[in-house]
Amino acid sequence: MARAPKKKKAEKPKGGGDLDFAADLFKAADKMRGNLEPSEYKHVALGLIFLKYISDAFEAQRAKLAKEEYADPEDPEEYLAANVFWVPKEARWSHLRANAKRPEIGKLIDDAMEAIEKVPTNERLKGVLPKIYARPTLNKTMLGELVDLFSNIGMHDAFDTARDLFGRVYEYCLSMFASSEGKRGGEFLTPRSVVRTLVEMLEPYKGRVYDPCCGSGGMFIQSEKFIENHGGRALDIAVYGQEINNTTYRLAMMNLAVHGIEADIRWNNEGTFHRDEHPDLKADFILANPPFNISDWGGDRLKDDARWKFGTPPAGNANFAWLQHIIHHLAPRGAAGVVLANGSMSSQQSGEGEIRKAMIEADQVDAMVALPGQLFYSTQIPACLWILARDKSANGLRDRRGEILFIDARKMGHMIDRVRREFSEEDIAKIAGAYTSWRAQEPETPYVDVPGFCKAVKLETIREHGHVLTPGRYVGSEAADEDDVPFEERFTALKETLTEHFAESEELSALILAKLEGIGAHG
Repeated sequence: MARAPKKKKAEKPKGGGDLDFAADLFKAADKMRGNLEPSEYKHVALGLIFLKYISDAFEAQRAKLAKEEYADPEDPEEYLAANVFWVPKEARWSHLRANAKRPEIGKLIDDAMEAIEKVPTNERLKGVLPKIYARPTLNKTMLGELVDLFSNIGMHDAFDTARDLFGRVYEYCLSMFASSEGKRGGEFLTPRSVVRTLVEMLEPYKGRVYDPCCGSGGMFIQSEKFIENHGGRALDIAVYGQEINNTTYRLAMMNLAVHGIEADIRWNNEGTFHRDEHPDLKADFILANPPFNISDWGGDRLKDDARWKFGTPPAGNANFAWLQHIIHHLAPRGAAGVVLANGSMSSQQSGEGEIRKAMIEADQVDAMVALPGQLFYSTQIPACLWILARDKSANGLRDRRGEILFIDARKMGHMIDRVRREFSEEDIAKIAGAYTSWRAQEPETPYVDVPGFCKAVKLETIREHGHVLTPGRYVGSEAADEDDVPFEERFTALKETLTEHFAESEELSALILAKLEGIGAHG
């Protein structure tokens, strides 16, 4: 865990204006989608936003180079040095806008995407951009109207300001599409307030940041924003990630490019467990929201894997495989924040309780945060945050070995619509503030236990509770409701317990029958 420089006061987000603009833009764009499903339409809309962004970035850099005496505005290498993609003439937004009303606009956009990918200096975009616009099922009038609509983004701003606006528009549209898609939306986007909470707790100022299941890249974007808001340099972190879904991987690459972030994000269809794209990486910070309770992760083929330092994870649930994969990739002083299903805090079935016990006894768990329900696109059930640390005495922070901080945030947040909850800035500050003051050597506000909210607990007490990590057991609030754990997890646990009882019953019956036969033989 890298020691943070002294904070300056965090800047407030730049007014509601930009977000209002993004919301209005999304509403206008959404009206055009006709009979397209949100899952399909998001690639149409986000691909065009990306194309507009890189074209504007190119034109801004071109104008800058034209004013420099020894620069060559026609040399792609000049753009690469400035982290700007070279955009061929046929792919520039001005060309597409001029032809927006033509029936072949779909083919022109596909050709533009293809031309950008073919530029040698744009190698990291190869295979990333959507080429879906010439499909007969796509309404070309709607497409032309989208081109006109997106022409307004960044149009009247200096490019640095425009890039921030592009990022906000892209991020807002991603979140709205995720909300529209419900459960499927959770596959590519972790809600912003959850990511913000993790980032504010871990404070990734400097070093290598890794996400083994990175979705559309939100963890990385919030990390960079955190650094910028606290007076640091975004170049002080290096970003690494992996994603199993190719469509989501492409969203991530475009998202990071729109935010001006260079990253080593990789994709393969085998996934992080079976084909780790960063096998030798030791990260200073890991931020992850793995899919909850995955039962078909192929664990039976990885029984002797070197990552399972604390015990072999059950083949029927990947939760403790993710936790151990993440610990395996932490640097000696690294820290991680992981979103997981609530069952991971208390489950005893299939050896999970023993793995959790081993992790706790090895002092790898730093803090636990119980979250409220309805925070996520993919599920209404509450989840939790695991904060992990390889060395709890490192980096000049307060030595917290033999102790875990528990935070119960189940009652926090506010409803933003009928089905989804969100943390406010105050909520995030309260959760992160409790953790950072507990960890800091000289906190601005000294840490104190707050009944019903947070409590620092010694390992001896956690042992008394059977190494269960549910915050409600320790902070003084009421015990966790049974509904905090999904029905599937409770059903599986009950089924396994019942099976064990049946097996014991059969053994006992056989023993009694044997004894009775013995008595009969001697009678």
